Amino acid sequence: MRDKKLEDAEQDYIWRCDAELAQLDATYPLSMNYDRYLKMFQDQMRYPTPGSHHFGIDVEDGKLIGNCMYYDLDTINLEAELGIVIGDRDYWNNAYGYDAVVTLLDFMFNERNLKRVYLHTLEWNHRAQRSFGRCGFNPVRPVRRMGRDFILMEVLREDWFEKAEERLADRWPQESAKQD
Repeated sequence: MRDKKLEDAEQDYIWRCDAELAQLDATYPLSMNYDRYLKMFQDQMRYPTPGSHHFGIDVEDGKLIGNCMYYDLDTINLEAELGIVIGDRDYWNNAYGYDAVVTLLDFMFNERNLKRVYLHTLEWNHRAQRSFGRCGFNPVRPVRRMGRDFILMEVLREDWFEKAEERLADRWPQESAKQD
């Protein structure tokens, strides 16, 4: 996981135009052209939104496979929302999302000193809910937003630290485990 770079714009644009990825993110595929998107991307890098931070998810050879971020940082209540997309389907179901989310949670609780991290996942996306549960998120309640049904999930600081070592150790599977 690393800070987002300008070189990420083209791949990010491709993922944002993808109908299936947009559906999983409860949004619509982008319809603007790449030049307009690139200008917006550059503006976001020059003038980042306060209370948010975007990261790229790379594999060992440096290939960008997704993005993760926190946003809506509340410095009074010490909480923020987390988001992630593994845009490259070749890397789905291989624990890259787990690695990124656990790494980001560790950063948010240790470096940002948050008390709570939450997210909204679509009610029908049981695969995402299982993955987030493995990372430490617990379901809180159903939420209706933008005409869609979501499950609000959260990790509280004290719950994170109870199993942080174990979750962090599980981030990078041993080579022998990958071959099984």
